[in-house]
Amino acid sequence: MTQMKAAAPRSVAELREAILKGKLGPKPETLTVTGASYIYQTTQFPSSTTKYHNYYLLLRVEASFGACSHTPDQLNMEAAAHYSGLPLDTVLQDPKLPIQIAAMDAYLGAVFPHHDHSTKTVEIGAGTPIQKAKQRDALIADMADLKASQKVALIGVVNPLVEAIKQRGGTCLPCDLQLQETQWGEAVEKDMNKVLDQADSVICTGMTLGNGTFDHILARVRERQIPLTVYAQTGSAIAAQFIHQGVTALVAEPFPFTQFSSAASQLYCYTSRKE
Repeated sequence: MTQMKAAAPRSVAELREAILKGKLGPKPETLTVTGASYIYQTTQFPSSTTKYHNYYLLLRVEASFGACSHTPDQLNMEAAAHYSGLPLDTVLQDPKLPIQIAAMDAYLGAVFPHHDHSTKTVEIGAGTPIQKAKQRDALIADMADLKASQKVALIGVVNPLVEAIKQRGGTCLPCDLQLQETQWGEAVEKDMNKVLDQADSVICTGMTLGNGTFDHILARVRERQIPLTVYAQTGSAIAAQFIHQGVTALVAEPFPFTQFSSAASQLYCYTSRKE
């Protein structure tokens, strides 16, 4: 697809409006959602009592998969039966936020493929789930360009990433709506404002797009002029649109995700810093 120039969005709602108006590429009514998948997956690493429950909606538009991780109360499996075959503009206007996010991600992934627009591509080597997670989370911490003694707000807690922050001398401020504590017994804050107010740097996951908190994080880091690194399975192509608009760095992991394959995986890195 051929991309078009447009003013940079300041919010997810602005970005969706620009897509609907055809300001970024083909008008969405000319495209069809050709496939929809619903995945429920759990992960529990050896020597850890933490079990991650992951719910994903995937929407296919041309060569692109759009993804949104969500909570079980937001969607159910029937979504997979309902959305395939519909015009993309119809799906983009669905009232359910995870549907909107997956549809936006699919559209932007088709118009702005990561392999053409990212700063660099990094291969995560083949291995076990924990081996791949540690490689990935080390990359995220490196992309965040952490300094010793920095307070790092981690919004969306993954234990290997907590470990990677500590290994670089940072103080992790974990925040998550689902987890009570980290693998090491540290309390996990539920109120993101408490960690955003203290942080020198912020790392958040793409799930903040699916629960509607991404815009608030974006506004807060702009206001405080602190760096924001995003690790995104959910909405990876959406997050890429906010580089230079509050997002300092992005590690994009489009579907198929690293936890679904023991083979090597391609991750796409974006940065607003000069390399």
